[in-house]
Amino acid sequence: MSDFGFDELIEAQPDAIFKLNALYNQDEDPSKVNMSIGAYRDNNGKPWILPVVKKASEIVEKDPNYNHEYMPIAGFGQFTKAAAEILFKPNDHLLKEDRICSIQSVSGTGANFSAARFIAEQYAQKNGAAVYISNPTWPVHRTLWESVNVKVETYPYWDAKNRRFDFEGTMDVMKSAPEGSIFLLHACAHNPTGIDPTREQWKSMFEALLARKHLVVFDIAYQGFASGDLDRDSWALNEFAKSNKDFFVCQSFAKNMGLYGERTGCLHYVAKNSTVKRKMQSVLCLIQRNTISNPPAYGARIAAAILGNPELFEQWKEDLRTMSSRINEMRSHLRDSLVALKTPGTWDHITDQIGMFSFTGLTPAQVQFCQEKYHLYFSANGRISMAGLNSSNVDHVAKAFDHAVRSVN
Repeated sequence: MSDFGFDELIEAQPDAIFKLNALYNQDEDPSKVNMSIGAYRDNNGKPWILPVVKKASEIVEKDPNYNHEYMPIAGFGQFTKAAAEILFKPNDHLLKEDRICSIQSVSGTGANFSAARFIAEQYAQKNGAAVYISNPTWPVHRTLWESVNVKVETYPYWDAKNRRFDFEGTMDVMKSAPEGSIFLLHACAHNPTGIDPTREQWKSMFEALLARKHLVVFDIAYQGFASGDLDRDSWALNEFAKSNKDFFVCQSFAKNMGLYGERTGCLHYVAKNSTVKRKMQSVLCLIQRNTISNPPAYGARIAAAILGNPELFEQWKEDLRTMSSRINEMRSHLRDSLVALKTPGTWDHITDQIGMFSFTGLTPAQVQFCQEKYHLYFSANGRISMAGLNSSNVDHVAKAFDHAVRSVN
């Protein structure tokens, strides 16, 4: 019983991904494979601390001024400035004109929350705008916007029949959504599908968004990790920046620096002028103060050391290429193994996709079959983390997929 009626609470369901991870840890079968968590692993299946992060950590901790004092409310200035610079390098005039507001966040999740909270209070509550998220998307996108009482709608993204991006469906919704709606876009390495629009498709989407005066929020969690090229992975948002419209960008350094537990990210707002930028900074700082007060320090210091040192920056780009190339090798190996097994269907979508994840096309029943018969742990929608594959288990995974596709409708 509860004196305050808490006994009537509806018990929340555990997060699906972390539940899978827990089940994997409990499984004692030596052939088990964890493809649930979106965290990079080396070819031995172990967490990989980037060599550049090790060097930067030593520099940070040996600094005679190193301490555990509070960060400013807006975050570590050296970090937020450098984070904006790598993001908007092709549009550096935005920085020179003092038009980018940057607030350090609790990784990408915190950036998404601060953006949603601000937009809910200052925009959606005034005009009733809904936010449109891709179907499918990272599950937290939906629950996060719902938590700030913004209506959530979707635009079709995954064409299951053809295993490709549903460009036509996306365009239809962008054109038909009420003017001034909010659209959340994955800037690169779409999660969970791994399928990105082509550059021509992006341009057409931007034309539709601008014509309908929609408010755009980019989520970029894989800059540099997706392709190994920082500029290539930020192309879409920089192309949109050419429109001279204000928009938001949620940026994470969890994947591309391996700072998962350090919760290192930024929220950026591209303003029309420095006056609007200054006002935005003040309001976002108020939101920050009332939620987390001050952002975490350690990861921001590491990232700032890497981004601000030319030698470390080059080392980081090499580390990014190491991670992205291993992921691509696993994509090719998995596809080639499925082709060699003559697994029914086509599997080129695995190598057509990019980034941490692959949307395999397996059904929930086939996923369950793989878990029960082969001890594979991955999302019920068929999404796998490519980082969970290595040269020792990829053939086992291919055989499981082949068996599931042949045996389960």
